Amino acid sequence: MVKLPLIFNLNREGDIVQAFSDERKNRADNEKETGRLEAFSDGVFAVAITLLVLDIKLIGVNPGAQLPDDSVVWRSFLQQVPTIAAFIISFFTIGIMWLNHHKIFKQIQRIDTGLLLLNILLLLVIVFIPVPTALLAEYLLVPGQHAAAIIYSGTFFMMAVCFNLLWRYAAHRGRLLGRDVDLQAVEGISRQYLFGPLLYIIPLILAFINTPATAICQFLLALFFALPGRPLRSKPKTVGMKKDVTEGQHEVQQP
Repeated sequence: MVKLPLIFNLNREGDIVQAFSDERKNRADNEKETGRLEAFSDGVFAVAITLLVLDIKLIGVNPGAQLPDDSVVWRSFLQQVPTIAAFIISFFTIGIMWLNHHKIFKQIQRIDTGLLLLNILLLLVIVFIPVPTALLAEYLLVPGQHAAAIIYSGTFFMMAVCFNLLWRYAAHRGRLLGRDVDLQAVEGISRQYLFGPLLYIIPLILAFINTPATAICQFLLALFFALPGRPLRSKPKTVGMKKDVTEGQHEVQQP
């Protein structure tokens, strides 16, 4: 009977070790699944951003033919300026969207079917961007024609909506976030993305008025979302469960 407390302590320590082992296994499985999702998404982003450059076509030179002189080269290049401008805007937008996609998945550590479907919806819009980009390039400097700018801005608006849905779904009550996630970073991301779709309505409205102004506004929005979110004044917090090995206690901290 004297040895019973020792047995109870051993069982308790064994339960704690088992809990730690299960937690590490679950975390490794979750990281594997989110890693697969990120890898697939990176591939789609890479395809979309590569397709953009295919619309830039300078003069062709036939084998054995005489090379055109400088005036022809410059004329050909200047004719491609609208295409190059549309390419730069979309390139930066997709690139910064990839950057923010990477940033939110540093906080997301679990996935479910809902998240997968929302991510696929976002990728659908991303890979479609080269189509309105090519259309905008044709009408960028054509006065009185606004359909291309409306389609282009509408695509970017849908992109912002899909991205917000993806983040809000994952961050709602921390359902898919990591146990040790930094609430300061989460609130910073949520605050920066709060007015994303509303901001993209501005170039959509401009598209009915002025196509070049729409393109400039889209580029400025891309730069805005490249900025890091403003840090909060409060101290960083974590959400989840902290395990105290020495006392074998569990302290739960609510978000």
